[in-house]
Amino acid sequence: MKREIKTTNDGSKTLFINDLNENYHSHHGALQEAEHVFIKNGLNLLNDCEINILELGFGTGLNVLVTINEYLKTDKNHIINYFSLEKYPINESEINELSYFELFDNPEFKNIYHKIHAAEWEKPVEIIKGFNLKKIECDFFDLKNIDLPGINLVYFDCFGARVQPDLWEKPLFEMVSDKMAMNGLLTTYSSKGSVRRILQELNFKVEKKQGPPGKREMINAVKL
Repeated sequence: MKREIKTTNDGSKTLFINDLNENYHSHHGALQEAEHVFIKNGLNLLNDCEINILELGFGTGLNVLVTINEYLKTDKNHIINYFSLEKYPINESEINELSYFELFDNPEFKNIYHKIHAAEWEKPVEIIKGFNLKKIECDFFDLKNIDLPGINLVYFDCFGARVQPDLWEKPLFEMVSDKMAMNGLLTTYSSKGSVRRILQELNFKVEKKQGPPGKREMINAVKL
C-alpha cells in the first residue's frame, strides 16, 4: 500500500494511505490522540506491579513511545510487557522521516525510538529497564494462535471501520477478550454503537469517555 507522511494539527506526523484514503492517526493530532486514548484513558488507570499490554496494531510505533514516556515518569517499580501486532510494518525511510523522538524533551528518546523499530520481530526485547517489547508480524485474526500472558490492557487501534469493517466485528473482539485477564481494560478511539453492543455481549462493562481532540466520545471497556 502506498503511504505518504502528513503533519497533523498538533505538529506530530502520521502516515496516510492513498488507496484507502485513511490516516494512521487523527488529523487533529497524532500525539494528542495517542496520549488521550491510550495513556490518560488506559495506562494511567492501572496500578498493577506487572502490566501486560496488547496493541492492535504497531503502525508507526507512536503508542509504544508514549507508553515508555509515561513509564519514565513513574517510580519504575513495576514492569510493562508490551505485545504489538502488525501486518504491514513501515519501512526505514518512513521511520526516519517520522522522527517521533523529536516530540519528547528527553535526549534518550532518539536511541529509544530507533531501538523500538530495530527490535527483531517475534522476539522479546528489553527497550529500557522494566519495559519489554515483543513485536509480532501477523494478521490480527491470527491472534487466537498466539501465546500471550493474561492481558491487562488492550490498545485497540485498528484502522477505522469505514475501511476495515471486519476488524470491528465480534470475531476479533472475541479473540481479544480470550487473551485478557479478568478486570482487564480495553481502550479505543472508537465510539460506535455496534462496538459497544458487541463488548457488552462479551461481558464487558462499557463506558463512554470524552474523546480526543476532534472526537466527541471514545470507549473504555472492562472485562468482567
